[in-house]
Amino acid sequence: MSTVAAPPPSSPAAAKPSPPRAGASAAPRREYLELRATVHRKLLNRLNLEALAHAERPRAEAEIRTLLGQLLAEESAPLSLAERETLFAEVLDDVFGLGPLEPLLRDPAISDILVNTAQQVFIERSGRLERVTASFQDNAHLLRVIDRIVSRVDDSSPMVDARLPDGSRVNAIIPPLAVDGPLLSIRRFPAERLRANDLVGLGALTAPMLEFLSHCVRARLNCLISGGTGAGKTTLLNVLSSYISEHERIVTIEDAAELQLHQEHVARLETRPANVEGKGAIRQRQLVVNALRMRPDRIVVGEVRSEEALDMLQAMNTGHDGSLTTVHANTPRDALARIETMIAMGSTSLPEKAMRQQFAAAIQLVVQQTRLSDGARKVTSISEITGMEGDVITMQEIFLFEKLGINKDGKVLGRFRATGVRPKMAERLLAAGIQLPTSMFEGVTEVK
Repeated sequence: MSTVAAPPPSSPAAAKPSPPRAGASAAPRREYLELRATVHRKLLNRLNLEALAHAERPRAEAEIRTLLGQLLAEESAPLSLAERETLFAEVLDDVFGLGPLEPLLRDPAISDILVNTAQQVFIERSGRLERVTASFQDNAHLLRVIDRIVSRVDDSSPMVDARLPDGSRVNAIIPPLAVDGPLLSIRRFPAERLRANDLVGLGALTAPMLEFLSHCVRARLNCLISGGTGAGKTTLLNVLSSYISEHERIVTIEDAAELQLHQEHVARLETRPANVEGKGAIRQRQLVVNALRMRPDRIVVGEVRSEEALDMLQAMNTGHDGSLTTVHANTPRDALARIETMIAMGSTSLPEKAMRQQFAAAIQLVVQQTRLSDGARKVTSISEITGMEGDVITMQEIFLFEKLGINKDGKVLGRFRATGVRPKMAERLLAAGIQLPTSMFEGVTEVK
């Protein structure tokens, strides 16, 4: 049986778009784009997409190509061979892939794909958001693509998280929660993560800052990376984790597996969402508790989000030195407040001062990662936790990025600077056989 549905009965049609004029510009014309949209829509309407998706690919391609030729003849469309092949490729993307998103997913320079209903698609490239011409026929077309990504999204579960085969993180939300139509967000991850030297080359931090951080990781200091959404926290966490010795057992805990550690002895754990009945969810707190039974030398938590913060701090305070994690916060001081709030979310009766004492004893270093207005990601602060004064956690900044202005192209101008403060942790580093040169903290600036 053919997988191509019978042509629908004819109906009063709107005027056909004018064909491209002979000798017209080779650039895409509005007439051609309208013609392409019309043929594309009719083609998809006549195809049995469900049957084609399960058919052998060569057979499906042959049937699609045959029907495409018929429709172009009906439209009297003088398309070039290249234009016909482009249209054919778009239909194949709809049948076997994610439709208009496929060309975007093939572009390694795109880090985020944001679909705001069927007619608006934005991408992030090189830290800048821009709208692209890709679009869906209608919201029903977008919903079909979402259904292909996630196992179930409907009125009973209108908000879902998923992952693409390449590891990209997906969030979809549909009406009635999404007022204007379905929304789809795809956070992509490069096949090969940036390495330490790449961050220095891109101006995310200076060589002395990187050297200092690498010594802190090797000396088993506990580090918290703070930053906003898309600031590069996971990338920095990957880089810092690369300085962990090959002879240590590392347990990673994540909501969605993103870390790419290259050590041999790594045990990776990932949370599990609830099933359709709302049962069976495994949260990060349970995984942190379980990780303590796995004989870890280091625990790396992709991001602390909730009540697992207290268990993480207790693990750091009870022999699991050198652990790393990230948190959403805009400044190092905000990061402390967020951790306090997360501990309180655990319905604990722990007094506020005791919470802060736990934090001051567990964390030695707070690294602030920031995404600037021009899209650049930079380490804007490296601060040391020095202890408690009364009820207040005391900190001192060791390195910082000073913003000096913005040039005519919108690029942020600034410089990295050492504050001149020699950290108290230098004694602990010395005990680990690491002697930091005094010049590292002498306040020399570097313009970026």
